[in-house]
Amino acid sequence: MDCIIAKASRKYWKLLSDEKLYENISYDNSNYVEYSSVHNLDEECWFKIENFSSQNFCPEILKIEFDSKEYNSIPRDKFNSIKYILSIQDENIYCFQKTPKSSYLRKKFISIGDSIALEENKTVFTINNIPDAIYFKDKDVLIFRNIATISSVFRGIDQLYREATNEDVDNFLSNNFINKDGSFSTENVSKPNRKRIAMVIDTLSKLDNDSKNKILNYINEYCGDNLNFNKETQKFNISTDNELKILLYGIEQRFYTTPIGNEKRLANSIIKLE
Repeated sequence: MDCIIAKASRKYWKLLSDEKLYENISYDNSNYVEYSSVHNLDEECWFKIENFSSQNFCPEILKIEFDSKEYNSIPRDKFNSIKYILSIQDENIYCFQKTPKSSYLRKKFISIGDSIALEENKTVFTINNIPDAIYFKDKDVLIFRNIATISSVFRGIDQLYREATNEDVDNFLSNNFINKDGSFSTENVSKPNRKRIAMVIDTLSKLDNDSKNKILNYINEYCGDNLNFNKETQKFNISTDNELKILLYGIEQRFYTTPIGNEKRLANSIIKLE
């Protein structure tokens, strides 16, 4: 049975029964990509987290069988404390929408229905065209577009949005293929580069010495005009945050040449093909 519930005052309350907020919601894996903090989504795409019910930030309501009879109707005095609403529809689809203050409208307006009437002193709650997040229970997959938007709904999900700590940055800049300029330090590393370093640490841990040497030559081939590489010491000189960004892109092998036209390019985002 379709049902719309709300999270308010640390409890779930029933808003409406036999109603749903969204139409034509269906699972389409071709438009979903594994979440990455440095990936820029195409307009029609969503991030996904598989096996979501096993994550420690999965709310309990998604792990149990939903029964609308177990939820009381929301009292009027709880309306202003609603944190988000959840449309449970078509048996296995859970659509989440946050409820910031901007979602509430209290205005005089003309209602146009079977009759036209002037409405006053009524609070209207606006529904977005698309949910902030969707959970497909039969697939155990959560999809979303902006992790910052849903971080207050799924407490702890922002752990996926990991940045390198100062210690991580120091360790990375101490790699034997980096010659750090004396004026450049951990404090000069931007937030985006900290996210990239967190990913690159994992990449480097999987490479043997031969692969690392190939990566260095690859970076020099594509970035020689923008990065100073000392072939004798096999070190890149890093003196700015932008030079660090180029080096990090190189380690992730984002530079490529088109087979037709031999045009050198930088991949803004990466999706690993099956």
